[in-house]
Amino acid sequence: MTDSQYRLPTHVVPNRYQLDLAVDIDARKFSGSVLIDVDILEPTNQIVCNAADLEIQSAEVTAQHGTNVACTFHTDNKTERLYLVLANQLERGQAKIKVTFAGLLNDELRGFYRSTYRDEDGNTEQIATTQFQATDARRAFPCWDEPAFKAKFATTLEIDPKHLAFSNTAITHQAETADGRLRVSFAQTMPMSTYLVAFVVGPLQVTEPVVVDDVEIRVVHRKGSSHLTDFALQVAQHGLRWFSDYYAIPYPSDKLDLVAIPDFAFGAMENLGCITFREVLLLVDPDKASQPELQNVALVINHEIAHMWFGDLVTMKWWEGIWLNEAFATFMEISCTDAFCPEWQLWHSFGRSRSSALATDALASTRAIEFAVHSPDQAEQMFDVITYEKGAAVLRMLEQYLGAARFRSGVRHYLDTYKYANTNTSDLWDCLESASGEPIRQMMDSWIYQCGFPLIELEDTAHGLSISQRHFTLSRSATEPKTWAIPLNIKQGLGDETYEQRLLLNQQQVTVTNCLLNDVLAVNAAGFYRVRPSSATIAAAIAGKLGASERHNVVDDAWALTLSGDFSLNEFLELAFGFIDETDATVWSALAHAFNHTNRVVRDIDRHNALFVDGVSDLARRAVDRIGLLPGDQENFRTRELRAILVMLLGTVVCDQEMVSRAAQLSLHQDATLAAAALGVVAHHGHRQEFTAIRENARLALDPQTKQRNQNVLADFQHEALIDELLADIINGEIRSQDGPYLIRRALVNQSVGWHVWRFVTSNWDDLMQLFPHNSVARMLEGIVWLDHVDQANEVARFLAQHPVPQGERPIKQHLERQQIHADFRLHTEQFLK
Repeated sequence: MTDSQYRLPTHVVPNRYQLDLAVDIDARKFSGSVLIDVDILEPTNQIVCNAADLEIQSAEVTAQHGTNVACTFHTDNKTERLYLVLANQLERGQAKIKVTFAGLLNDELRGFYRSTYRDEDGNTEQIATTQFQATDARRAFPCWDEPAFKAKFATTLEIDPKHLAFSNTAITHQAETADGRLRVSFAQTMPMSTYLVAFVVGPLQVTEPVVVDDVEIRVVHRKGSSHLTDFALQVAQHGLRWFSDYYAIPYPSDKLDLVAIPDFAFGAMENLGCITFREVLLLVDPDKASQPELQNVALVINHEIAHMWFGDLVTMKWWEGIWLNEAFATFMEISCTDAFCPEWQLWHSFGRSRSSALATDALASTRAIEFAVHSPDQAEQMFDVITYEKGAAVLRMLEQYLGAARFRSGVRHYLDTYKYANTNTSDLWDCLESASGEPIRQMMDSWIYQCGFPLIELEDTAHGLSISQRHFTLSRSATEPKTWAIPLNIKQGLGDETYEQRLLLNQQQVTVTNCLLNDVLAVNAAGFYRVRPSSATIAAAIAGKLGASERHNVVDDAWALTLSGDFSLNEFLELAFGFIDETDATVWSALAHAFNHTNRVVRDIDRHNALFVDGVSDLARRAVDRIGLLPGDQENFRTRELRAILVMLLGTVVCDQEMVSRAAQLSLHQDATLAAAALGVVAHHGHRQEFTAIRENARLALDPQTKQRNQNVLADFQHEALIDELLADIINGEIRSQDGPYLIRRALVNQSVGWHVWRFVTSNWDDLMQLFPHNSVARMLEGIVWLDHVDQANEVARFLAQHPVPQGERPIKQHLERQQIHADFRLHTEQFLK
């Protein structure tokens, strides 16, 4: 299909919707009408908007002087459009369109859909809720379902009087109907895109509001969960105040509801004033949540609140600009949460997210942050690690280059200039240029419109230090002649003193005359590039002369160079085993990632496996002995995270007998971070008794994190018969369809049963495609990257070639490429070790 078949004509545009819906949850249906005020920009005898999965019952058109214009209507299921064909031409000016319609509350977790849960007494309750991003508002009401068609919305919902109703704005009026129903009307919104409209109806409860600058914040939740709302309210209070100050613009709606949805395909959704979440990302008991779980809740809440300005108030014109929303919200979630709890040191932890983006961007099948989007399927594929993590990392790099004050000034200028409007990427660069005086567009275009990233290499020459860049890929055959404008901060050491030299590398190579390689300790840890570590940098990292983020990057860059063949595995392990005094959790995360991957390859080669395991054991044991196996009373958050990493490493890679034997006891520890790690060790070595107990714990859990934690580790058991029971729970609906794809992904990663799970996927392909949300299939298939034997890679590629997933075309291509890279690494390493 061409662009014109996907994009609506622009000669008629909406400016206000009056939406009136009657919701019957028990019958799983809704009906209603929408009255749309439109502007006729060119004379026309046809009006075209979007509609899908709706029964259109009638349509009326009224010209600006109140004259009814006869019309006929028809829908096109392929293009998801509603056509109103007019008997007489409409002239330029204003008009009104009224459409009546009906639809079904679907079970697809998109559009207007049904979600269920069991109350405290075991009774099944149902709610009706929405998820419209990217192009699913058209499944709830006829509309101009593209982000550039902003309009105001006034919504009225007719509901069961026993239920509560929520939408983007505050309730203005409620009244009982003649037949005993309840009509709930909401205040008119600001101009906004259709994908941000939301309504939620059902047997729900809501907290008492807390007020920030006259804005009421509430948490909406299933009955019996009110005790899990305090943390979210604390985070939201801080976030709303922090963002209002950072953006220097008041919050752009009249209230803020955070709504926990039992069935939700995404993590959360930034609907104006009515943010929806997976329960596990909103409702939390801080005393029962692990440190990463608690941080994740705070980050997701702040991500969505950041969107109220950056995404809702100012919105991209079309879906290729989705990174403007998501990357910026990802960057801001960390900044805001770091201010909420500085002890978490989240910018250090972001190094792992940055690493995940670098891993994808080192593939031949990667994409630019921004690329042309034509179809809804292509829009769905924008919600990936390149948009979120690479985009956020590039923004962080820019902020560090400009300085926080100049960067914030440019962001404020952008939001104030374009509030209530739509923008392109260049509009943000122009505002940052205006605020900073720097050539932002020239620098950033190489990062936004060009895929991949550079490797920085340093070398002594007769004239000084040569600094060069080349395109880095995990497969050398995919390398291309590319150049980036790279902001560099080079940390140099002279004796006990250090200083930084700043430069912009916008050519292939430059020579710095006042510097030698052995003087360079590190290159900017916030940059989105890799650096080939020199012996001086490695020595400085091992000696603790570099910051935690810099040390992390030394390990992470060395491991990437090992996968690409630039380093040998022995070289990497020699480097890694040198970190005998390392105390930072993020650095240890990078070490553990490399050790886990290495273990997958060498664990069947006994002689070399023993040498490898002894090295990892010695390193990890030293670290555990330093901090102690049990938490202290005044211990900081980072130490808790470190201990969890070490417990998992010793329990699953090293298979340390003491750790394995103590895991069951430690899994009951009051420190949830330690308990969660120990639970993973129990599952890794567990049998029927442990599986049954953990599955029952998941079923009976009273908080979302405990439920999710226990449910997730069921995929870590090493026995096919037990995994078959988990897979059966997914197929029969015992496990929610929102969770099934991620459990299968985790089971595919399980080396002992991964191929068995792949056989299950292929045998049940059609059923899984029907069962799972359409946007989650590619995420499920990410697990194939660890089916890393050559014959496995070939068979997986053949199957997926015969069973395409249109909305996951690009990520699946990336999964297959990464799988092949892992298979090549396995083959090369096995041959080297034999």
